[in-house]
This record gives sequence, structure tokens and C-alpha cells, in this order.
Amino acid sequence: MRTNEAGFVLHTDPARLDLDTVERWLAQESYWANGRERAVIERSLAGSTVYGIYAPDGTQVGLLRVVTDGATFAWLCDVFVEAAYRGQGLARWAVAAVRDDLLALGVYRIILATADAHGVYAEAGFTPLAEPDRWMQLTTRVIGRPDVPFTAAAPA
Repeated sequence: MRTNEAGFVLHTDPARLDLDTVERWLAQESYWANGRERAVIERSLAGSTVYGIYAPDGTQVGLLRVVTDGATFAWLCDVFVEAAYRGQGLARWAVAAVRDDLLALGVYRIILATADAHGVYAEAGFTPLAEPDRWMQLTTRVIGRPDVPFTAAAPA
């Protein structure tokens, strides 16, 4: 648990998460998880280290999720700060804290993807991939249809 100078708390206790709020943020207000089903959100949270950002009154105002092996690799994702609390440096503070937690574990490769918050992550030391030609991805959903799984073409 960490507390910043304004009294906001960053905590990893999953019991503190306001799942209704998290679902609204991800499924309705984010560009990257729009339409994600509640069951999928809950499964993703359960399989990750989740940091909640809480206002001094205890209200959850932000979320960061980390998928990691705890040794060499981590993916920082689902970073969200409630609109009314943006512009206060909460994301910068929380991202730096998560980075420090991962580095303390010895994790040396931390990745993320963003369409609009490059400056936030740059302040925490993130840079574009040094060798993007080495990275590949498998897109497993049909655009607009997160319920449709990827199916490989049958061999000829």
C-alpha cells in the first residue's frame, strides 16, 4: 500500500475493488476494452495483480492491472483514472509505483500499449520498443465481436 501527498491510496487488495465501477470503466468508457463482458473482466482481474487507486474517502478512482510471471516479464494494462480525477498526476504516480514494485521483484521487461498516454508512461521511463520487428501478436477476436474466437485456417 502506498499513499501520496494528497492522501490517495494505491492498494493491491482485490477485496477493495468496486467491480461495478471497474466494469463501467473498462466495458463502457475505455477504448481498448469496450464491450468486454463482466465475466471476462472478473477473470482477468483474478489472474492478475490489480492495483486500485482510492480517494482519501475510500472511493475507487483508478485501476491498473499487471499480468506477470513475477520474475522476468510483465504487461501493464487496463490503466484507468476516473475522468473527475484526471490531471492530478494520479496515473503518473501509480505507474511509477507499479514500475518500482516490478523492478523490486527483478522483472526486467515491462511492456504496455497506449493510444493516447505516451507522456504519462515516458515519465516513468517507458520508451517505444527497441526492436519492434521481433515482437508479434495474435489477434484473437473479430473486430466488434469479442465473443468470436480466433480460428486458424485448416492446412491445405
